[in-house]
Order: sequence, then C-alpha cells, then structure tokens
Amino acid sequence: MAQAVEEWYRHMPIITRSYLPAAVVTTVGCTLEIISPYHLYLNPKLVVHHYEIWRLVTNFLYFRKMDLDFLFHMFFLARYCKLLEENSFRGRTADFFYMLLFGATALTAIVLVGGMIPYISETFARILFLSNSLTFMMVYVWSKHNPFIHMSFLGLFTFTAAYLPWVLLGFSILVGSSTWVDLLGMIAGHVYYFLEDVYPRMTGRHPLKTPPFIKALFADDNVVMARPPNAGVIGPDPQAQ
Repeated sequence: MAQAVEEWYRHMPIITRSYLPAAVVTTVGCTLEIISPYHLYLNPKLVVHHYEIWRLVTNFLYFRKMDLDFLFHMFFLARYCKLLEENSFRGRTADFFYMLLFGATALTAIVLVGGMIPYISETFARILFLSNSLTFMMVYVWSKHNPFIHMSFLGLFTFTAAYLPWVLLGFSILVGSSTWVDLLGMIAGHVYYFLEDVYPRMTGRHPLKTPPFIKALFADDNVVMARPPNAGVIGPDPQAQ
C-alpha cells in the first residue's frame, strides 16, 4: 500500500507534486494545532503595514477543517491540477505555473476590490482563504479545454465536462456550502481562459505570455504523460465506453 502511494506520488508532475502535499500538510497542521490559521489567512493590512507577505501564499494552502468538503477539494486538486499539467500544459510547466500565479493574483485582487464596494464589502471581508477558489479555477479551465468528455456524478447522472463547474456549484448549494468561493474561482478561470485561448484567436495578440524569468525556472521541462481514457468526477460513464 505504502509503495503504491509512493509510486503514485512520484509520477505526479512537479507543480501538482508540490502543491498537493503543501495543502495537506498545512491543513493537517492547523487541525492538529501545530500551525495557527490566524498566521495564514489573507489580511491586507497585515501584508501592507506589517510586511507579512507570506499571507499572499499561505491563504491558498489552507482548506479549512478536515471534513467531507476537504476530501472533495483534495480530490479535485489532485485530479484536475494533474490533468491540466499532464495534458493541456504538457511540456509547458512554466506556463502552468504562470496560470496559477495569474489565478492567485486575480482572486486576491477581486477580494480586495470587493471589500471596498458598499453593500457587498462584508461578504468579501469574510473570505479569508482562497484555496477552494483556486482549485475551482483549475476545474473550470480543465472543463473548457475538455468540453466533450463524458462524466458521471456519484453515479446519479451523466453530463459532459463543459457543465462540470455548474454541477459542482449546484452540489455546493445542496450541501449548504458557500458558493461565493466557487463563483470567484469560475470568474478567475473564465478571465484566464478568455485571455489565454479566446482573445489570441480573435486578435492575434497574447496578453498572458509567460515572462522569460519564469520560463528560466522550468528550463528543463520534460513532462510526458499519457492522458487517461476517461476523466469523470467519481467514476467512468458506462455510456462513454
């Protein structure tokens, strides 16, 4: 069992292999009270006035308490981060890293700007961690790159991947989770998809070109992985076999 887990981990591409354990260790550390979430959450005043810059990163690592919602997000992170890195961004680790950097920056900016708008500022002020939103952004981008893949949700019904974000949003509503963090992820994912895939086809311009210094960090990118035959949420759709 341990050997199988080690083998599974070793075959993960580098970004997924780094982000997933960082998120698990951070969340477990907070659950065991080894780490305090108060030192991790996004607080613009502490970032600006007390130079606690790490909060811009750590708020993307903590997934709240370890419950069913945590397990779902770890599944989404392990699956769709890996699928994106192995397929859509295969051989382009620097571009994938830049996508996550763009998403994290966009989500932070949305929360900061939203916190200054009357009537909705209180809602944004309650968003202290953006880890779920960044995970949802990856799900959204993957669904845009693979819109025709057949999926099954808990064996209850089937749909194509284009509707995956909306299915998950509906599930969040059913279980009583906050939909704001999911919606933020969808917004950030759509902005990235438009600027990276749609706008260049319309104009020939590429506004999200990865900076050279980021490409230099991943100069020896040799990720070559095969795409799974089916990428359903929980299990394969028998009708797609």
